[in-house]
Amino acid sequence: MKASGNGTPKQCVENLLSLWRYEVPFDRARGIDTRIFDHPANTAEGELRENALWLIRTYETRVNADRVEITVNIAEDGDYYLTASISDREG
Repeated sequence: MKASGNGTPKQCVENLLSLWRYEVPFDRARGIDTRIFDHPANTAEGELRENALWLIRTYETRVNADRVEITVNIAEDGDYYLTASISDREG
């Protein structure tokens, strides 16, 4: 999280997707569920996408979560790359 400039919707979404579940003391549901990463890649991808969409729709109501793309790089290092496409909510 940045020291300042955290108020824009884009930055708030980025901050949300950088949190792990149970990391926020009085809001344990906020963040990505780490148990997803123990599942096989073909099921983890969908779960991670749904988890990210839920986070954005629940905690950042100033944006529309258009889509979330997950890229799994299993052959190289097994990393997951998450990209969220958002737009400002009208009105």
